[in-house]
Amino acid sequence: MIIDTTEVQAINSFSRLESLKEVYGIIWILVPIFTLVLGITIGVLVIVWLEREISAGIQQRIGPEYAGPLGVLQALADGTKLLFKENLIPSRGDIRLFSIGPSISVISILVSYSVIPFGYNFVLADLNIGVFLWIAISSIAPIGLLMSGYGSNNKYSFLGGLRAAAQSISYEIPLTLCVLSISLLSNSLSTVDIVDAQSKYGFWGWNLWRQPIGFIVFLISSLAECERLPFDLPEAEEELVAGYQTEYSGIKFGLFYVASYLNLLVSSLFVTVLYLGGWNFSIPYIFVSELFEINKTCGVFGTTIGTFITLAKTYLFLFVSITTRWTLPRLRMDQLLNLGWKFLLPISLGNLLLTTSFRLFSL
Repeated sequence: MIIDTTEVQAINSFSRLESLKEVYGIIWILVPIFTLVLGITIGVLVIVWLEREISAGIQQRIGPEYAGPLGVLQALADGTKLLFKENLIPSRGDIRLFSIGPSISVISILVSYSVIPFGYNFVLADLNIGVFLWIAISSIAPIGLLMSGYGSNNKYSFLGGLRAAAQSISYEIPLTLCVLSISLLSNSLSTVDIVDAQSKYGFWGWNLWRQPIGFIVFLISSLAECERLPFDLPEAEEELVAGYQTEYSGIKFGLFYVASYLNLLVSSLFVTVLYLGGWNFSIPYIFVSELFEINKTCGVFGTTIGTFITLAKTYLFLFVSITTRWTLPRLRMDQLLNLGWKFLLPISLGNLLLTTSFRLFSL
């Protein structure tokens, strides 16, 4: 059997073309992921710088000012320093749990960013169960803290891990009930659909006005989930010698702080998406109706504007969270659990029942 050389060349060129298509396909899958991770990294660095500047202003002192202009590179310098520090491992601890714990805390929060819409058609994964995927994945993070505390072979670290698990369970339930109320109002669990449902009336279409009780409960629960003051009981330096991270050093120690700021940023983004209209303009519809379609028709320009609006609302909420941290004292453990189980849980459940009743009577 004689095969023509032109046929062989055609087959080879076709196979090379197919392999190039596969490579391009993989690249186009990875580019959005790396872009999102880069944006998240920059966002966390900005949050750290803002917190240091705001706390310095509240306490009437000078914040970071030497590392870069206005001290913007201070967080990067601290991260580089931790990267080169020695990693110490407890001799009698569980090395596997000790090493895996920080990674689980960071990765579980990073995955939550995949369902957040930053603009119109600007979301990594528009899933039908977007908000519940966030709740399900974020509930894995306390397992990492518990593993870290147990693997350290230190009773103070273990107590800190137990506190983190108890606090997370206590405040996840009211948080979930508030999200369920928003889903009932929007008839969807997709984050994109929830934002679209708030776009009709501009500023007055926000779920903030339709769910004021749920907004307050969500705000308190999200701060408790982030373990921020006045809810930072898992650390409690005076009682537990920094809690579950007592035995950690180097980059593993830094991963806990990265997880904390990642969680704060993702909570702020979900507040924006669920209650503050997401990427939509905050101007009443009757005045400038044309502006509400600009981010749907103008491609890259509209997406850029939508992303800017989303981040502006997010950092406004972050300012509130940071200010709260530096103005309120820490709660006791019994007060924290009482607030979660005796107050926020019944209030969020009542809010869900009212929302359900309203939806039934409006049919």
